Amino acid sequence: MKFTKYILLLFVVLVINSCSVYNFTGTGKIDAKTFQVNYFLNNAELIEPGIERTFTLRLQDLIQNQTNLNLTNTNGDLVYEGEIVRYNVTPMTATADIRAAQNRLTIAVNVRFTNKNKEEDNFEKQFSFYDDFPADTPLAGSQLTSSLDVIFERITQDIFNASLAKW
Repeated sequence: MKFTKYILLLFVVLVINSCSVYNFTGTGKIDAKTFQVNYFLNNAELIEPGIERTFTLRLQDLIQNQTNLNLTNTNGDLVYEGEIVRYNVTPMTATADIRAAQNRLTIAVNVRFTNKNKEEDNFEKQFSFYDDFPADTPLAGSQLTSSLDVIFERITQDIFNASLAKW
């Protein structure tokens, strides 16, 4: 019985000690104190006004909520910048009378990530995702908001994983 108590105590000590190397967001020890998210421009052929601001704020919020890093406007240890390069709607499925039954909104964002303390982590990469919606629903108002929520949640999490979680 004493042996199992010692094993359990050892396990608890190892788990508590390892929390300084790994945390529940998936990030390891980050060698940075600040991060900067520059305004993402909208360079897509089809432009939906305001999505660049929404995307920039979502990325800032995600990093602030999942790390202890401080947001700064200049000289960040980690810098995120880029542009929205694709915003398009395409028909996905058809009805029996050859009309679109479902449309797909696809957004792609080109991201340049710079880690001033660890240059081997730097990258430039494109992230994209989509949301399907009924063809008889216009892509405006609540449908646009809903689609942007789905798409931006996935893209920002993918950026976070690529830059900080190394997934």
